[in-house]
Amino acid sequence: MEGRKRRIRDWSTDDRPRDKLYTEKPTDLSNAELLALLIGPGNARCNSIELANHVLDSCGGRLIDLCKCSVEDLMRIPGIGYAKACTLVAYGELNRRHQSEKAAIRPLIKNSKEAAAFLRPYLEHLQYEAFGVIFLNTGGRIIDFEIVSEGGITSTTVDPRRIFQAALERHAVSIIAGHNHPSGSHLPRKEDETLTAKLKYGGKYLDVKLMDHIIIGQDGYFSFSDEGLLS
Repeated sequence: MEGRKRRIRDWSTDDRPRDKLYTEKPTDLSNAELLALLIGPGNARCNSIELANHVLDSCGGRLIDLCKCSVEDLMRIPGIGYAKACTLVAYGELNRRHQSEKAAIRPLIKNSKEAAAFLRPYLEHLQYEAFGVIFLNTGGRIIDFEIVSEGGITSTTVDPRRIFQAALERHAVSIIAGHNHPSGSHLPRKEDETLTAKLKYGGKYLDVKLMDHIIIGQDGYFSFSDEGLLS
């Protein structure tokens, strides 16, 4: 590799990530360059950008999958020690909180797209299945949101009685249910259909309408309402 400039400090100032961030727009930097700034110095074998590319390769180049990694997961990558792994996990958590804040300032839910956008930052990053409920008032505005059940990789146990008790305590007139599939698929399973039916008919007798049940997947979502399964 004769003649190759491995050390970033030997690069042109136009190519150094920190200098580029100062002189150009953040959007002009690649994912690897931005991660390199978080990771800090490289090591004897590779510089910070090469190390950042190793991190991206480990999660298929998807930042969303990087945000799901634990400190232990990241420390399995050669060159990523405890401190660098903690920094990357902190990045993922800040990103999740940013998305949650964006969702929180849009308290009116008008359709499945908005419901999925609200649910995604709470559920998408989880490596286990969780079930949440959005509680709505008469105008379709959010009263509250609660994760009512957390389970394993393939399922979680949901008690409809707990959901309706929580809805009545909040004086909600309708609810939107939502859960994630850690597998990444957003297609419903048989048990999802069974639970949806229970929530639909239970709500009918308690005057708490099930507006939708959203399944959050890696690349999309499934809406029981949009598919005509709640009519």
